[in-house]
Amino acid sequence: MAEVEPDHTAVRVALWRALHVQADPAPHVIEDEVGLRLADPGEGWRERPDMDVEATRRIRASIVARARFVEDVVEEQAGKGVEQYVILGAGLDAFAQRRPELGARLTVFEVEQPGTQAWKRRRLAELGYDLPDWLRFVPVDFEGDWWGQLVAAGLDPGRPAVVAATGVTMYLTLDAITTMFRRVAGLAPGSTLVTTFLRPVDDVEPEQRAQLEVAVRGARAAGTPFLSFFTPEQMLALGRKCGFRDVRHVPAAELAERYFGGREGGAAPSRGEEVMVGST
Repeated sequence: MAEVEPDHTAVRVALWRALHVQADPAPHVIEDEVGLRLADPGEGWRERPDMDVEATRRIRASIVARARFVEDVVEEQAGKGVEQYVILGAGLDAFAQRRPELGARLTVFEVEQPGTQAWKRRRLAELGYDLPDWLRFVPVDFEGDWWGQLVAAGLDPGRPAVVAATGVTMYLTLDAITTMFRRVAGLAPGSTLVTTFLRPVDDVEPEQRAQLEVAVRGARAAGTPFLSFFTPEQMLALGRKCGFRDVRHVPAAELAERYFGGREGGAAPSRGEEVMVGST
């Protein structure tokens, strides 16, 4: 299988997570430098314009807050007996390497494009990470029957699961998002979807709009354009339409209070990308 390096967005997210550890005051919302080691960007990576500590403070806060929120949901649901965790668009996600004590209570499915996943598996091996038997890599074509491939890899739709799709919906058409939501909503009762969505540029904080516009232009130039933007009301309506028993918007302000309350430095997540939780 031909390897394909992860796209620039996946690498940037991994570097921002590492930058949080290296540049932001402790205690850290999440401790993750595994993606940095996987990407191996070279010694000067912190000098990149998109790694400017001050300019990226709020987007960095958003990235680590959503990651921590997902892991908190996984831990909570595992405590209730859920034993399946699906990471859609896994990219450089390092849950399996960072949280093996939690992962060992689950079957973890990393779903990603074949070439990118082949690259990641090689890099994990080069760095000396073992691949536990509870971790399953599922290489898929997201334009094809990726759900069937996931089930073939061992996902049991008849048992509850947590499905995470962070940093995914902006790259998908409305039809593709609807299909994904309906698939997850059809899982056994007790299942949970945690997904993020981009708000329209004119719906974010005025001071963050220029940065989001730069990201939109950069994604388009890289050949991975942002296709879908939602207001919270639109995202909740879509979740209900697709069959979730309950849907909840988790605004940036809630994440800020939960993970950044009382912290030095004044960092707080931007509402440019927020979270929806759907339950079956």
